Amino acid sequence: MMLLAEHFFDLFLDAAPWLLGGLVIAGLIHSFVGTETLAKHLGQDNLASTVKAALFGAPLPLCSCSVIPAAMSLKRNGASKSATVSFLVSTPETGADSIAVSYALLGPFMAIIRPIAAVLSAISAGLLTQYFKDAPTPETEPKTASEQASTKETTSCCASKSCSSGSQTKEAANPQENQSSLFQRFMTGQRYAFVDIFNDMAGWLLVGLLLAAATLTWVPEQFLTQWGDGFTAMLVMALVGIPMYICATASTPIAAGLLLSGLSPGAVLVFMLAGPATNMATLGIIKRELGGRAVVTYLTGVLSVAFLSGFATNALVHYFNIDIQAQLAASENLLPEWLMLGSAMILAALIIYYGKTRLRKQAVI
Repeated sequence: MMLLAEHFFDLFLDAAPWLLGGLVIAGLIHSFVGTETLAKHLGQDNLASTVKAALFGAPLPLCSCSVIPAAMSLKRNGASKSATVSFLVSTPETGADSIAVSYALLGPFMAIIRPIAAVLSAISAGLLTQYFKDAPTPETEPKTASEQASTKETTSCCASKSCSSGSQTKEAANPQENQSSLFQRFMTGQRYAFVDIFNDMAGWLLVGLLLAAATLTWVPEQFLTQWGDGFTAMLVMALVGIPMYICATASTPIAAGLLLSGLSPGAVLVFMLAGPATNMATLGIIKRELGGRAVVTYLTGVLSVAFLSGFATNALVHYFNIDIQAQLAASENLLPEWLMLGSAMILAALIIYYGKTRLRKQAVI
């Protein structure tokens, strides 16, 4: 148990400053990027809108849960089906916070390849949706304002009403009021990041860190490497990742444990792409809002690109002789110890606050 605790503490220490930095960026994005702005660029069923949706969604810090109302807001503000699907894929698969944590726990190579694969996966799913789209039905037609408001309330699976990044404060005409408005928007975004987003992922983050520590402590390398680095290993990781309701950031420590235990980088990448992007809530909303074919094209785009990216990742590692284990070791202790310890204490305080909030909610129920 002492070895388990030591591994958990090391992973916690490595992840804390990068996670906090990612949350700050997440708050800034939420404050100053509105869905109305995005929808203006995403209205056509074409390659340009699909690519824009993938690029717009990639840095946004929304999990598998909170991306649903945001995407539906985009759809009902004029975004096309293909752009909506592209946004739904790229947003939970990567984000500013998960990229930062990936760099800390997985090393620079995986931190770069992960968002690239996520964007390609999103574009693929969007283009497939464009090509194999359903005929218009009453369920998929644009809705009235009152219907939009009603659906927004019922489709949100997050505790906070601020899941959708479209609720932005307007700037006032007076310069002093503008400064106050900007500050309020900044604070609103930071509260959204450090309370709403963090609470959505805190439980899975702890589970991921614990599983990663347990993998390092007890799982022999031969158990995972027996699957090899080919299709079988990727298929196993896809089957493990698809039913997991987990966000990109929380999946990262699990991926780190898998890499450290000897699983191939390509198979780990498949897990990180399939896990955050696929869950029953997302697929159910896609079927209702976009049609049955969109569900098939969504899964086809995500999984096909995940497997192709996995093979490409393994090929790049072999061709350039990239030492993933060395990168994992080098990614540790990149920052001053005082910053890592301070960040770990702040992260621990956030987790304690999250735990108290959960207990209060259960007591009320």
